[in-house]
Amino acid sequence: METTENTTWLADQPCLDGLAENQQTENSTSERKLLLRTNHLVKEFPIGGTKKDPLVVHAVSDVNLEIYEGETLALVGESGCGKSTLGRLLIRLLEATSGKVEFEGQDITAMKESEFAKIRRQLQIIFQDPYASLNPRMSVAKIIAEPLTTYGMKDKKQLETRVKELMKEVGIPEEFYNRYPHQFSGGQRQRIGIARAIALNPKLIVCDEPVSALDVSIQSQVLNLLKDLQEEYKLTYLFISHDLSVVKFIADRVCVMFLGSICEIGDTESLYAHPLHPYTRFLMNAIPKADPHLRTKEKELLVGEIPSPVNPPSGCKFHTRCPYAQEICGKEQSPCKRFGDRTVFCHFPLESAEQ
Repeated sequence: METTENTTWLADQPCLDGLAENQQTENSTSERKLLLRTNHLVKEFPIGGTKKDPLVVHAVSDVNLEIYEGETLALVGESGCGKSTLGRLLIRLLEATSGKVEFEGQDITAMKESEFAKIRRQLQIIFQDPYASLNPRMSVAKIIAEPLTTYGMKDKKQLETRVKELMKEVGIPEEFYNRYPHQFSGGQRQRIGIARAIALNPKLIVCDEPVSALDVSIQSQVLNLLKDLQEEYKLTYLFISHDLSVVKFIADRVCVMFLGSICEIGDTESLYAHPLHPYTRFLMNAIPKADPHLRTKEKELLVGEIPSPVNPPSGCKFHTRCPYAQEICGKEQSPCKRFGDRTVFCHFPLESAEQ
């Protein structure tokens, strides 16, 4: 495929190095501050085999990612593609097999636990299941106060004041102070989880599908709450989701994953309008259309089974399902290519002229 003049090819060097060089220029104009970066991050889970021939699940494979202060970066892809694993690696809820995570320029993967404890308060998570993420034996007051007491707030009056402030911030009435999780609805429980996450004024919050377990009528309320809190507390979100309609509403940039690897990264508007990776296009085609007149339009839909993460295909992992794949796709890993501020890992990106 022919390339346009504004395309930077990075096939012969690590994509992170090329991205850093390009994005330094972008940062100088947009004044974005780099908050977190991953460098060739890998996570494998052993599942058996022998010492000579171990079996592992390749959950995250050679991921280079950058997150900027104040933005919402969405992580999307099919179930099992490694989104949640990557999110947990970024805040060290899981230890990486190899590679590193840099938070504000510090390599947190190399830190001892005692050293990382000073940084951990800056990295929080909102879990997917509001029914499982709250301790049923603890009152709302104790759940929200737990991170505060862990990091040294012992004065009971001060704790009570702060907890009630947080409850008010997320829309939980003060009179529910001593209630237990089973006395709340799913949406209210997720609000409690959000209050717990913002208690220590963190810089980065991993939102692991925070609205997927909620009724559609409640989802918009929680999403608007997250947006309001982001503005008030100057938060940065890594928003993990498989719901592309939700992502379009909340995200500034989108990172598309397939089988543990990144396919494409770009700003939300341009990525939705003109996907460059075939997998991204198939995801966009799968979004339900509200307008009945648009539903009759023929769309290419993804077919076939997801390859095994234990034995992923050689070359481009998507080539077994890609209708545009050629011989090289099954032999060589996809190179990293730049189209303006868009990054795509594909031998044959979809026409940039469509943008």
